[in-house]
Amino acid sequence: MKLLENRNIELLGHSDLNGKGDGMQIMRKDNYLYVGHMGYNGVATSVLDVSNPADPRVIRQIPVPENTHSHKVQLAGDILLVNQEQQLHASAPYTAGLLVYDVSKPADPQQIGFLPIKGQGIHRIWWVGDKYAYFSVREEGFDGRFLMTVDMSDPVIPKIVSRWWYPGQWVAGGETPAWGAGPTVRAHHVIVKGNRAYGGYGDAGLLIFEVDDGHLSLISERSWAAEVGGSTHTHTGLPLLSHNLLITTDEPLKDNCQEPKKTARVFDISDDRDPRQIGILPEPQGDFCQRGGRFGPHNLHENRPGSFVSEDILFMTYFSAGLRVYDVSDRSQIKEIAAFVPEPPAGQKATQINDVLVSPDGIIYVTDRLAGGVYILRLTTQA
Repeated sequence: MKLLENRNIELLGHSDLNGKGDGMQIMRKDNYLYVGHMGYNGVATSVLDVSNPADPRVIRQIPVPENTHSHKVQLAGDILLVNQEQQLHASAPYTAGLLVYDVSKPADPQQIGFLPIKGQGIHRIWWVGDKYAYFSVREEGFDGRFLMTVDMSDPVIPKIVSRWWYPGQWVAGGETPAWGAGPTVRAHHVIVKGNRAYGGYGDAGLLIFEVDDGHLSLISERSWAAEVGGSTHTHTGLPLLSHNLLITTDEPLKDNCQEPKKTARVFDISDDRDPRQIGILPEPQGDFCQRGGRFGPHNLHENRPGSFVSEDILFMTYFSAGLRVYDVSDRSQIKEIAAFVPEPPAGQKATQINDVLVSPDGIIYVTDRLAGGVYILRLTTQA
């Protein structure tokens, strides 16, 4: 495989997911990898045997319902959660809700539960085995995605316990959005640490919540849409609490940089009721805007329990700029320490590296959202 850029990263293996390479979020249990798909190729979730990183093998592919994508996965213990959401620009029929699988036999997920959503469905989930799962959702009566909490005490029967929406989203309740068509103010997801939840909320930017028994209360927000002169599509807020830092990513949605510039911002959250931006992460240099596809920050390795956890080393996917790795141990000298950009598959203008998971043994898994599948990597430097 030809690599367009490779610094301090070793390519261990690759799978094109049996020619259905529209890979999205990744979870790992023992020697098995669960990969969500965009749904372009009729697959919801792939199961791979990665016991030999040099020879990953697809052992099962769960089909996706018509006009639906199941591109997000969450794993805790023997339970796998998978979203179902209306495929972008697709019409009915589609399936919307939360799938619950028993993966006590990791190679053979068995569905044990389902939470239906009356609307377009669930987008991205945060669940680490606690009582509550948190996700963004499009439900009838609301303008765009908002946040929902579900009680997972009985995984066979998930129960909705709370909703949080940005003022103006509940149109069925008489609220009127203060933003234009889009919608531009929409939840992506939250990352929950202790009694705080940190999330990206589209053009509303960074939102920080207090969490009390599954209920969210907003304590601070920061938006920079006016600063950039257009939509920010803020995606993730990742706390690095040992450094009193938080990293946000603004997701590009248009090809060839035909939108306001998207960056990854650094906030000081010593006082999380008053977050202060103190910088941006170093940006990849090159002709990425001309290569085609999206260019900009997207997903971060989220330091989930049971995965590789480091608040000094940051892993970020960057679409056409591949995977970028940063040393954030010194906030005054944040630096890029590694990068990986593979040649795109035949017929694809540019690689579109989408999501990343790092397992406890340091193995890195990244996906391409169009056709590239899964790349298995290892960092060869720590500083």
